[in-house]
Amino acid sequence: MNERGLRRATAAVVAGLVVGLTGCQQMATGAAEPGGGTKTIVGMAGPQQPTGSGGACVFVKPDGAQKLGHVGWGFRITGTNRWVYGAVENPSGKLHTPPGGDIGAWHAEGTYARMLGDMSQDAYYPGRSEHPYSRYRCTGSTSSDVPAARAMIRKVEGRGFLVGRDPKTGNLTSWDCLDATYDVLRAYRTQRLTPAAKLSIPNVWVETLWGWSDKTLKPR
Repeated sequence: MNERGLRRATAAVVAGLVVGLTGCQQMATGAAEPGGGTKTIVGMAGPQQPTGSGGACVFVKPDGAQKLGHVGWGFRITGTNRWVYGAVENPSGKLHTPPGGDIGAWHAEGTYARMLGDMSQDAYYPGRSEHPYSRYRCTGSTSSDVPAARAMIRKVEGRGFLVGRDPKTGNLTSWDCLDATYDVLRAYRTQRLTPAAKLSIPNVWVETLWGWSDKTLKPR
């Protein structure tokens, strides 16, 4: 199916589910911390990272968003053992948060091992998540653009959140966890990155990452 066909199909699915969907949100308990926040961490040695001067990972919460899935991202700082990683968590579960609102956006930096550890424990989720990241898919990449990816992080963290009808244009569209993940990794120039049409379902899109590794993520 081409991107136009996928867009139409997913729009139809979302139109039927939009009332009950808590887009990219996992039920959480505990008080949420104010603001999206940006945290930087110091890493440690650990598991072998993807080969190549660059690399990218997609982290998955299969049970998130009422089992439609939730995703986060990571990319390698070219030629090093350091990675930048993050997500748009949307802890409120609202289908629309205007630009500048709290969408649970965060990013951090550390080694490959530290990234896996933090994602497996939901270290930066605002509150206590009931559905931690439990799967990750990674790929090496001979192309990379770290400055562009960092710039996109700033953009996705400030543009708000939407799954459904844009109040300004009336069009069905999205700026959700998958859009954030795809936009950051696309800006990084990740190879073998499958296009993600607006309103795509995260658990479906993850299965289209041909040639990426596929591993279970356990708490570390």
